[in-house]
Amino acid sequence: MAVALVAGTLWAGTPDVRAEDGTSAPASAAGLGVDLDTVTIPQLQARMAKGSLTSKALTSAYLRRIHTVDPKVNAVLRTDPTAPRQAAASDERHREGRARGPLDGIPVLIKDNVNTRSLPTTAGSLALAGSPPDADALLVKRLRKAGAVILGKTNLSEWANFRGAKPTSGWSAVGGQTHNPYVLDRNPCGSSAGSGAALAASLAQVAIGTETDGSIVCPAGMNGVVGLKPSLGVVSQDGVVPISAEQDTAGPMARNVVDTALTLAVLSGDAARPAGAQALADTQVRPGSLRGKRVGLWRLPDLGPHVDALMTRTARKLRAAGAEVVEVTPPYQKRLAELEFPALLSEFHRDIDAYLATREGPRDLAALVEFNRTHPEEQACFAGQELFEQALAAPSTDDPAYKAMRAELKDLSRRSIDETLATHRLDAIAAPTNPPAWTTDCKRGDNDVIPSSTPAAVAGYPSLSVPAGFVGELPVGVLLTAGNHQDAELLSLGAAVERRLQAWRAPRYLPTIGTGSSR
Repeated sequence: MAVALVAGTLWAGTPDVRAEDGTSAPASAAGLGVDLDTVTIPQLQARMAKGSLTSKALTSAYLRRIHTVDPKVNAVLRTDPTAPRQAAASDERHREGRARGPLDGIPVLIKDNVNTRSLPTTAGSLALAGSPPDADALLVKRLRKAGAVILGKTNLSEWANFRGAKPTSGWSAVGGQTHNPYVLDRNPCGSSAGSGAALAASLAQVAIGTETDGSIVCPAGMNGVVGLKPSLGVVSQDGVVPISAEQDTAGPMARNVVDTALTLAVLSGDAARPAGAQALADTQVRPGSLRGKRVGLWRLPDLGPHVDALMTRTARKLRAAGAEVVEVTPPYQKRLAELEFPALLSEFHRDIDAYLATREGPRDLAALVEFNRTHPEEQACFAGQELFEQALAAPSTDDPAYKAMRAELKDLSRRSIDETLATHRLDAIAAPTNPPAWTTDCKRGDNDVIPSSTPAAVAGYPSLSVPAGFVGELPVGVLLTAGNHQDAELLSLGAAVERRLQAWRAPRYLPTIGTGSSR
């Protein structure tokens, strides 16, 4: 209920989403009367309630935009042919006063490692490109029950970037390479690359991503949108292709915090409030003020001087709004980096074997390794499957050494956040989400050592990326991390930060801005 309450609070104080410099390239849809770049779910629902907008018209506008814009970005693997029928059913509910809540009639894209009964779910791999799963993931069932229009599936880094030692984010054998809409030869980051790029290009109102460590928040930061990695267990992982049950979570991504909060309320099953758009709109509470909030700034200078300068400007803006900003360095980061990957190898072997047993195709990790060896298309960008091979040789999750490793990880990651919050009496820790996007290069792979996501990812605590600004043409996010199950409080703080920074601007789909990696 806490998530639904904060969603309602944000609904009443919808952010003024506009460019930092006052300019934008609006994605206006002919005859729709809204700017797809900036419109929010509350604004859409207000128009649907008045009868001046239909879900069918909104869905058609997004489908047309996918048709015309996505060839530049390659973020959407496939659209759902039933989307217009889903929208028509929503329109009938709205006309009859039976709307199911804020997501009724809202087009949603879903990352292609989340089971959908009517569409293939491939994790980007040809090994799963046959028959769709028998049933929707629980989170998809909740979206359908809430009346959301399942618009289609987004491309991703194959196997959520857990196959090769030097992968290229946004590439899969099924979908090819997704591009960053701001500069098309730059990378969209993380395994939820398609979801982040699709939102930046305004190809849906919201999207679903998944994260083990960084794969929601980094694509959000690098594509200039909002992404929430919820506390572990807030969103069910039933029917989601796994890496590790100890860290995996699906989460909402959107172009603003209010849409993110409203989507989380549905994904978590926390939207049990009276049906209809008006129910949440009735509240008169505005998003929280930054005055009196205490934020710890974790600078991470290794991300480069331009990012550090942006964090300095961010801290200055937060202080001007009444927040207290103190510099912090969460402890135990080196030890977390040493332990996380070996633990994930053991957990991946266990969890992927259990998932593959539910699907047609390779039935376990060993069979998947063999499939990749015998299918050259799987090696089109990078050939390696070193992580698969290391997972096959990793200790079992019954091994005492593994159990000790995961216990230490859980303890140190939680202490790294809890002790920092308590010592400095903080509401949240703020850090850069990402460096400027590097140039996509299959031969070199990613340039993505980004430690800010790790403490919350390993601890199972929530983290939220909000646009902070730009380094040249490339977006950078600020990552806010809070204590366990403080998702609602984090969203409220994130809305206040979003409103103060006003850092969003529309992409220009530039072909390039030079060569090499931008750090």
